[in-house]
Amino acid sequence: MDAVDRKILELLQRDATLSIAEIASQVGLSQTPCWKRIQRYEAEGLIERRVALLNPEKLGLGLTVFVSVETGDHSQEWLARFAALVSAMPEVLEVYRMAGDVDYMLRVVAPDMAAYDAFYKRLIAAIPLKNVSSRFAMERVKSTTALPIAPTPAR
Repeated sequence: MDAVDRKILELLQRDATLSIAEIASQVGLSQTPCWKRIQRYEAEGLIERRVALLNPEKLGLGLTVFVSVETGDHSQEWLARFAALVSAMPEVLEVYRMAGDVDYMLRVVAPDMAAYDAFYKRLIAAIPLKNVSSRFAMERVKSTTALPIAPTPAR
């Protein structure tokens, strides 16, 4: 990956609606080679998809909860069932399998505490869990989907 690739990816992370002409102009390429690079990123899976980022508060989803889950069952069957369950719950935005004292971490959004409580009750009723702890975000200080793309090493 060269410096031009990095610049194209940085631009796309900031604004995926930029035209090929705008991107090509900013990175110093003509449109065809720029378009071919972007096609290659998509074919290689470097670009997974392009989406619109929505404001959760303006959609009435002002409560963000980080949910720590501990389980007593670490079998593949349990994991597959748990993954399918939480993946089907629209309130769950992210799920991570963790190292350390917590087995899974979920990022959940809800309109309010009552809606979160309903989600929590559905979760604990659906699958055996050892412990569930909820941490409520008071303020979103930083939120980005842009990955840090390391510069090309100097030679």
